[in-house]
Amino acid sequence: MSQAEDTQTVDEDGVIERVSGPVVTAADLDARMNDVVYVGDEGLMGEVIEIEGNLTTIQVYEETSGVGPGEPVENTGEPLSVDLGPGMLNAIYDGVQRPLDELEEKMDSAFLDRGVDAPGIDFEKEWEFEPTVSEGDVVEPGDVVGEVPETASITHKVMVPPDYEGGEISSIEEGEFTVDEVVAELDSGEEITMHQEWPVRKARPAEEKETPTIPLVSGQRILDGLFPIAKGGTAAIPGPFGSGKTVTQHQLAKWADADIVVYVGCGERGNEMTEVIEDFPELEDPKTGKPLMSRTCLIANTSNMPVAARESCIYTGITIAEYFRDMGYDVALMADSTSRWAEAMREISSRLEEMPGEEGYPAYLAASLSEFYERAGLFQNINGTQGSVSVIGAVSPPGGDFSEPVTQNTLRIVKTFWALDADLAERRHFPSINWNESYSLYRQQLDPWFRDNVAEDWPERRQWAVDVLDEEDELQEIVQLVGKDALPEDQQLTLEVARYLREAWLQQNAFHDVDTYCEPEKTYRMLGAIKTFNDEAFEALEAGVPVEEIADVDAAPRLNRMGTAEEYDEFINELESDLEEQIRSLY
Repeated sequence: MSQAEDTQTVDEDGVIERVSGPVVTAADLDARMNDVVYVGDEGLMGEVIEIEGNLTTIQVYEETSGVGPGEPVENTGEPLSVDLGPGMLNAIYDGVQRPLDELEEKMDSAFLDRGVDAPGIDFEKEWEFEPTVSEGDVVEPGDVVGEVPETASITHKVMVPPDYEGGEISSIEEGEFTVDEVVAELDSGEEITMHQEWPVRKARPAEEKETPTIPLVSGQRILDGLFPIAKGGTAAIPGPFGSGKTVTQHQLAKWADADIVVYVGCGERGNEMTEVIEDFPELEDPKTGKPLMSRTCLIANTSNMPVAARESCIYTGITIAEYFRDMGYDVALMADSTSRWAEAMREISSRLEEMPGEEGYPAYLAASLSEFYERAGLFQNINGTQGSVSVIGAVSPPGGDFSEPVTQNTLRIVKTFWALDADLAERRHFPSINWNESYSLYRQQLDPWFRDNVAEDWPERRQWAVDVLDEEDELQEIVQLVGKDALPEDQQLTLEVARYLREAWLQQNAFHDVDTYCEPEKTYRMLGAIKTFNDEAFEALEAGVPVEEIADVDAAPRLNRMGTAEEYDEFINELESDLEEQIRSLY
């Protein structure tokens, strides 16, 4: 990407022949696939997506109105790349990694002029570099040569670029440097700076992809308790408008125990990104007590921004995530939403007059989704560290129809599926994740961690909850036909227990200071209290106590207050004791 600070001056390497929205056709342009070009008199950034004979097709990442045939096109000869180095955290970028706050300052306006450009990181700011190797040490590609305190909570590790040969360090200095000043030299003649460039469509190399066995703890009971995702896992959150996709992703970004969060707002409404931009600087990181933005990188590509830039913003985000993964960090990437990204591909595909697939999406939709999600994982890095990239993609199916192509193709790829339900949202049950449709294929490989770190009987207790909720689902069909009172008493009691599972355990208030985050230990204890009620209630029922009397014990409604209890251990101990005492006093 150009480091020019003002509008691009375009040299004529080719000439525009045709303009169709974000797709421009140029003649006589000597270019390769995926080269970055500057289009028109204003120098709009674009990328080569098709070459046929003398004609080169370009997708332009800016608004093309007013651009016409005969204007020049300049080829940079370089693929679309991101600037990697200190300064990416606490930053807000657009889809091609232009820093929005810097551009706003330059334009003196919230509206950006076309053709403006700025580097992804500040090339003038000096950073304190501290070497971690000495002269004479031999380093290989990916090895860490020094550290920079990037933010209050994250230490940036300066690495030998993966495409270097490596060798013996002939000189290395400590002190303050800009990102493009040489901090170390190798005997091979290679110079190491704090700045790297990497093509966004090419995955950064790793030694090995491993099976993840540690959960990405989210602090959301329904996710950690029933449908966990692994560190290095993939998840999809499909749901109709208003069902809570964005709030769920905000909760994951705020509370998931990842070291770094990359939040990609891909084609979503501006007010949703505004909430992220306003909230995150004020929120406290629960791990460090520092501002949450100090470990967050935001990529804001809202619905009113040029459609082609949506296509690149996903790749920009995953490349930044891989860079931090190479340092040995656990990174969580939130993509909100992949449907808008797919719609951008559909628009560009139609303008290219390609043969459409299902519902007009390009035939390569599944391949493009796979290319993105497969860059997630738990990796043994080439420098010997271990890092992970967890990808959580929201999907916005039109009308909440999960049979549409983006949802279905995503389902074939991801291993965790959190299905949001409009009916639950209408009943004000949040998070509105449907426990009957959702699933996680990570449960078995994560169970040993939960057994060792939370409780030995975690999988059994979770299975009990699943069985009760499944039975309730079956009984609801009968209840709708003949009413609850027509059921046998044991089934009426099962419905009562399931109600507490839904209301006290699966519901969670994202805007309550205490209930917004629930550690796994609290999730386990809360489920244990409901199981205590279940066990005591069924014993009383066997002893002949009517189900109405059991349901009416004074302690039972306090199950609904467990989530908001600050001293939850003390609260639940007292509650379990009261439940046992009050139910046993009935017989």
